Amino acid sequence: MSLNRVMTAAVAMLAALSVAGAASLILLTTFLHRTTESMGSSVEGVRLAEALQVDLLSLFRLSDSLLRIPADSSRSFEAIESNLRLHLDEARHNAWSPEEQALLAEAERTISGYLLARESVAQLPPEQAARQLGPRLEVALAALDRLVAFNVNEARTIQLQADRWDQLANIGGICVAALLVLGGGALLWWLRHSVFRPLLDMSRAMRRFGAGRKRTRAPEAGPLELRDMARTFNEMANSLARQQEEQLTFLAGVAHDLRNPLSALKMSAALVTSGRPIPEERMQKTMALVRRQVARLDRMVGDLLDATSIEAGRFELSLEERDARELATSVVELYQAGGSSHDLRLQVPEEPVLLSCDAMRVEQVLHNLVSNALKYSQGSSRVDVIVAREGEEAVLSVVDRGIGISNEELRTLFTPFRRTGPARDKAPGVGLGLSVARRIVEAHGGRIEVESRPGVGSTFRVRLPRAHAAVQPARPGDATPSPADTVH
Repeated sequence: MSLNRVMTAAVAMLAALSVAGAASLILLTTFLHRTTESMGSSVEGVRLAEALQVDLLSLFRLSDSLLRIPADSSRSFEAIESNLRLHLDEARHNAWSPEEQALLAEAERTISGYLLARESVAQLPPEQAARQLGPRLEVALAALDRLVAFNVNEARTIQLQADRWDQLANIGGICVAALLVLGGGALLWWLRHSVFRPLLDMSRAMRRFGAGRKRTRAPEAGPLELRDMARTFNEMANSLARQQEEQLTFLAGVAHDLRNPLSALKMSAALVTSGRPIPEERMQKTMALVRRQVARLDRMVGDLLDATSIEAGRFELSLEERDARELATSVVELYQAGGSSHDLRLQVPEEPVLLSCDAMRVEQVLHNLVSNALKYSQGSSRVDVIVAREGEEAVLSVVDRGIGISNEELRTLFTPFRRTGPARDKAPGVGLGLSVARRIVEAHGGRIEVESRPGVGSTFRVRLPRAHAAVQPARPGDATPSPADTVH
């Protein structure tokens, strides 16, 4: 399970609940607002209907022959009729449902009928006028009673709906709160058991590892991200353990490799200082042995110093423009002068192959490659050193017919202090030469390529950028060595 996915889902759930709560609150407030308006409209309808009834009763009483009509009764009739018509207008504006509008229309018809009847009986005696107006008044009052009853029922219905919505809102609020509490509690429980506990275990493992318990490993538990962190830490710990083992193996190898030349030097020194007469031929062999052992020690110490400088970031180059043919020639001639039993050949083009490089470092790379080719090849086998131009690059190749390298060993060929099984058995060394050579080549902006087959041989190609300032245009035949190339 991924921590990112869980947190995203939790945040999405909380956001959804928040949006749902906000939407519910908006809907509830909107409904309550409409309910309030409907309730107010129903109450206003009841009030207007009752006001109309009062107006009708007031008109009827003024028409009653039993009452003494004052001199200004005409103005009273006009005032009451004006209020009646005003209340009717207000009732028409207040009616919003079709049912209420129909009831109001019926009440208006009965009221109009009553008013017309009142005008038609104005000349009749009061008692007769009252008998004719009474039934019409009752019809109008009954119509207004129905309008009042409708508004009262509407108000009760709206109140019941409001009560139901209030209950639903309470239930919804309780459910949302319960979901938030349960979701938050579940998330906290999951974080504690699946996130914080693995984090604490990983922290304890790191502290124990830092305290010197190198076999400590972090448990790979919890979400995917924490498992990846623990796996990365464990891989780092394993890598550090392997490096420590390799360093111990390296120190043991260095001690072993130093002991052999030191033993030879010790024996040679004992022979020279023994005081006994030594034949000239024996003396020359002894001094040649001393020179070889000293050169071997110098090469080992040089590789160690170079590796130390590279790792410390103090590796510097002294760049100058040199011909790659001269550098390769000097290296080949040095090995040929040493009386090597191998068939060492040099192939160079006719035109200069100029490099902007540290000549001593490039020669060091070639020395390393040629030395390895000679060490891991049979005594009379052929080793080729080839200088060529390929596009904008100078290619320095060393080709041998030796023991070769397997594909699995090629992956760790340039790792410091790492030596393959056949190479370790074939010749001594500390395993730094190729690593230093690659770093030197990369510092020049180039690269080393390797092609090898076990039992067939190996080809190492050093590709370096050519110096463009003085380089002549390349010809079609310059990419690879031609038959006209010089062979030494």
